[in-house]
Amino acid sequence: MANHLPGLTARRLVSTFFTPPGGVRIRPAHQQFRSFNFTSFNPTPARSLRFSAQPLRIASAKTARAFRAYVPKYFVQTRPASTSAPVASATASSSSGSHSSSSSFFPEVSARPVGIWLVLSAVSVFGIVVLGGLTRLTESGLSITEWKPITGALPPRSDEEWEENFALYRASPEFKILNSHMNLEEYKFIYYMEWAHRQWGRFIGLSFVLPAIFFVATRRVSKPMAVKLAGISAMIGFQGFIGWWMVKSGLQDDLFKEPGSTPRVSQYRLTAHLGAAFTVYAAMLWNGLRVLRANKLINKMPAQEALSFVQRLQSPAIRPVRIGLAVLAAMVFTTAMSGGLVAGLDAGLIYNEFPMMGSGLTPPKSELFSPFYSHTADGSDIWWRNLLENPSTVQLQHRILAVSTFTAIVAFVMLTRRSANISKILNKREKSGIMGVMHMAVLQVTLGISTLIYMVPTHLAATHQAGSLMLLTFALMAAGRVAVPKRLLAILKRRADMAAVVKKAAEVPRL
Repeated sequence: MANHLPGLTARRLVSTFFTPPGGVRIRPAHQQFRSFNFTSFNPTPARSLRFSAQPLRIASAKTARAFRAYVPKYFVQTRPASTSAPVASATASSSSGSHSSSSSFFPEVSARPVGIWLVLSAVSVFGIVVLGGLTRLTESGLSITEWKPITGALPPRSDEEWEENFALYRASPEFKILNSHMNLEEYKFIYYMEWAHRQWGRFIGLSFVLPAIFFVATRRVSKPMAVKLAGISAMIGFQGFIGWWMVKSGLQDDLFKEPGSTPRVSQYRLTAHLGAAFTVYAAMLWNGLRVLRANKLINKMPAQEALSFVQRLQSPAIRPVRIGLAVLAAMVFTTAMSGGLVAGLDAGLIYNEFPMMGSGLTPPKSELFSPFYSHTADGSDIWWRNLLENPSTVQLQHRILAVSTFTAIVAFVMLTRRSANISKILNKREKSGIMGVMHMAVLQVTLGISTLIYMVPTHLAATHQAGSLMLLTFALMAAGRVAVPKRLLAILKRRADMAAVVKKAAEVPRL
């Protein structure tokens, strides 16, 4: 049944949007008005409209609630005070069942600058991941033996300070076992590599936390996004702690007393540090792209067109695409973490050939599951310790994961291209995103094989690490293009309903 909105007439519908919050302007029915673009709420010149004072009829109570929820702070009553009680009651009841953006501290949708800032923050994280790889490859990560988050922001500024830092490094296992020949000038190079890495980490923390506080304080982020920003901020702080926890593992003398031991950080902590960086990057990129997409759909497209665009992706034929891209992103992440174990164990320096590993596709079983890595008398930990601590086994599992991920990507692309139902629904941009994943996967496999064959040269190894993060980027971008955020869909539905209300109001007969 159609619903009357008490006190809301076609005349009030228009003046509602163009009445300043501080005052009430009651315009006669014959007065001419400017129409407006409903999707962006910017006044636009149009032909003059005359509206009758008859009550506006809205198709459903849900639409009525949506309209009331959207413009409550501009909605003013036109009836005398003596008769306004029923109207106020109806207004309160209609808006109580909806999620009003104006009654909340947070807006419905995060502003576009928030999305741009999140993407730029992700780019900065990408850069520090690459620099971190270079720091590890140049064996610079253990050059600073203290953790001073505040006072350590400045490098040594005098010869005495340099000698003090160098003396601390000379007491470390890395200097005693590997770099006993190093002089002060050589030490300065590895010091500045690690210092730049830490300084970039400080910059990322400040350039994220401070703008996040600003955007929340100025009401430019939605409530869910504010929670996500708090979570990412906490992850950035925790990442700094993981970084020192990792470095500390390479400074313990008791870990390198056995003959043949090489001072290096724990492969477990290195992988945790890498995984945390990947997670922070993915969170920034994913949320930034979603904010930009939401703003484009809401502000750049008509309400009904934007709704149809998103509803198209609700087709059952697209569900396997979303699931497939999520699985591929998880596989890329897992393979990258396996690469962290390879880096931590220097496992790339053995079996420098592909696809063979010695005389076969795999090393002998006795080598893959050697009792040497077991720490228990009964050998109950032989399986998992070899999988995580045996360089031969770790390299093999990285190969298996990489080949499996590449095969899954190729199969997925073939499925999307050959399936008539999927190909018919996906647009050109979504198809190109999926194809981009495969192109990047081909490049990453080439980089991985080249890095192995040429015995891990610095430039190839750093590029290979960057390639893993770039492949994850392509997978996330492709997944974002076919995602259907429920909250965005609800907003678009409400706006489409309100656009229909405005259209109906414009069709009211003239006096």
